[in-house]
Parts: sequence; C-alpha cells; structure tokens
Amino acid sequence: MPRDSSDFLLKFLDSATSAETEAKPLPEVEAGADLLDAYSQAVTNVVSAVGSAVVNIRVKRKAPARHRAATHEMEGGASGVIITPDGYIITNSHVVEGARTIEVGLADGTSYTAKLVGQDSATDLATLVVPASGLPIARLGDSDKLRVGQLVIAIGNPLGFQSTVTTGVISALGRSLRSQSGRLIENVIQTDAALNPGNSGGPLVDSRGAVVGINTAIIHFAQGICFAIPVNTVRWVVSLLIREGKVTRGYLGISGQTVPLPVQVVRYFSLEHNTGVHVMGVASGSPADISGLKEGDIIVSIGQDAVSGVDDIHRVLTRDVIGKSMNIVLLRGWTTRLEKSVMPVEVPE
Repeated sequence: MPRDSSDFLLKFLDSATSAETEAKPLPEVEAGADLLDAYSQAVTNVVSAVGSAVVNIRVKRKAPARHRAATHEMEGGASGVIITPDGYIITNSHVVEGARTIEVGLADGTSYTAKLVGQDSATDLATLVVPASGLPIARLGDSDKLRVGQLVIAIGNPLGFQSTVTTGVISALGRSLRSQSGRLIENVIQTDAALNPGNSGGPLVDSRGAVVGINTAIIHFAQGICFAIPVNTVRWVVSLLIREGKVTRGYLGISGQTVPLPVQVVRYFSLEHNTGVHVMGVASGSPADISGLKEGDIIVSIGQDAVSGVDDIHRVLTRDVIGKSMNIVLLRGWTTRLEKSVMPVEVPE
C-alpha cells in the first residue's frame, strides 16, 4: 500500500483533542475507594487503554570491527508506540541507528518488518512504518500542561515482555540532556518512573491515558533519574519525518531552558507570555555569538513570534530561515530590552 504525506496521515499529530485521536474515556475510580485502590485502579485503567498500542522493536545491526570475530551482527531490543491506524510508530533514534533490519512485534503477537521513515538524532526520535491497517493507537496529550509532581506511567514492551509498567511522578521540567550524537536535547521531562534500556522509545503516559512523552534515557549511576522527550516536541518532529524523512534545522548556537518570568517584568515590557527562554550557553563563532547574545539573556521573541519556551524557538528554526536575517528580542539583566539581528545557518555536522 503506497505511503504519502497527506493530511490524512498527519491529522493524528495535529491536535491532542481531535476526534480521530480521542481514546475512550477511562473508567471512573469507584466511589469510596481508598487512596491506594484509587491509585492502582488509575494505573490499570491507563495500561488497559494504552498497552495495546505499545510495541516491541528488535533490531539487527552490523557489529563493530572488534566484535566481528564472534558474530557479524548485533541484536538489540526496545519499545515504540503506534500513533496512526495504518502503521506509523514512534521510537528513539538511537534505537534504530545503524539498523540493518527492524522487526516490530505487536501486543497481539503479530510481527512485521518495519521501514525506517526518518530519524532525528537532535531529539532522539525516529518514525517507523509497518504494512498494516486498523491498528490500535495511543492518544497524544499536551506536555505544556504537565506539572511537577504529576503522576505518570511508563509503558514498555522490552524483549517481548508485554506492557512492562512502572509508575512515578514528574520530577522536573525543562531539563537538557546530551544525546548520543553529542547535541543537547532541550526541554526534556525528568521523571522517577523507573526505566530500563528496553523501555527506550515507549510512551510516558498521564493518568488520563494520553501520551505526554517518549522515554529516552536513564542515568545508570543514579536511581530515580529518567528522561522523556515531551510530546509537543514529538508532534512537530514526527510530522516533518513523515513529510520529508528528516528534520533540516536552522542553527543559532545556543542552549536554552524555559523559565518563568517575574510578573513585574511581564507587565513592564508588555510581554505576551509569562515564560521565556534562558540562554544557558553560546557556542563560540556561532550566529548567536556573532550577533552578541550572551549567557544569561532571556529570549522573549524571535522573528515575528513571541517566545514562551524552547519549542517555540525550535519551530521557528526551520530550513526556511537559513541564511536569512531575523530579529531576536531579549532581556538582559531583567532590566534591559535589546533587539539583535541574527542569521541562522544550517546545523553543522
């Protein structure tokens, strides 16, 4: 069956509330249930609603030279989540990097050979497709509405162990994480829902059964520190992967973190949002460095768009802005409003 990038395929990514992606309402927790029973019932309801859309991914890749005496191929396993009924699946980029073959096992026991649609190492996301239709899907939520302390559930399908589930809370928002390519992944969700390597690429789900992130990494020497890519980042990355097979970005040369703005600052400068992007670092010789951006600046506008967070900057830095001058409005020391002209370049290899 031919694949294309029609609006039909992408409508599952466009809205967290579209009729096509609405899951059936989760059963209400029984009245009078004690706190532990209510917690348990919430988790089991979510697993029942989402578990069938979680898949096991098995990859074979060429072994490094030092291992070839023993075998010419290495195998690995991870997880993924189905987002459209006709077989589009989200997982991590590092899961499929260098893969020669990709096999996807569904919760009902069926298995397919998957095709890699595209991958984006800068966000550690990849999209696969399998030749099937009428598949169960997971509903995508809204990661901008997450709050620290909120209950989340990590679901994986590692090594064929169907619907492996762990629970926890959102520990922090707006973290930065170094990807395997060496680039920083911005605006990452930190959670204490325990993960193992086989859970990579599986969904992080809220108590309503909506996917709020894609599990991506753990810190092996620390307990309770795990990370997920927020689903609002997933949406625009996967849309581009389906349309174009890759994400071509403009590059400023900054690392940043979404931060709240003091009420007095918002009112004094008549800002549209009560959050902005705190510049955590500026790469030497980068467009941002040439334009005079400094560590500690707060970006509140880029181009013609107000900035409320890191994702806003990502959305602006498409291939269309490469080589074109654009204005950045920033606050320096909370008291000075500055406008800088910057010319993004293509992301360096």
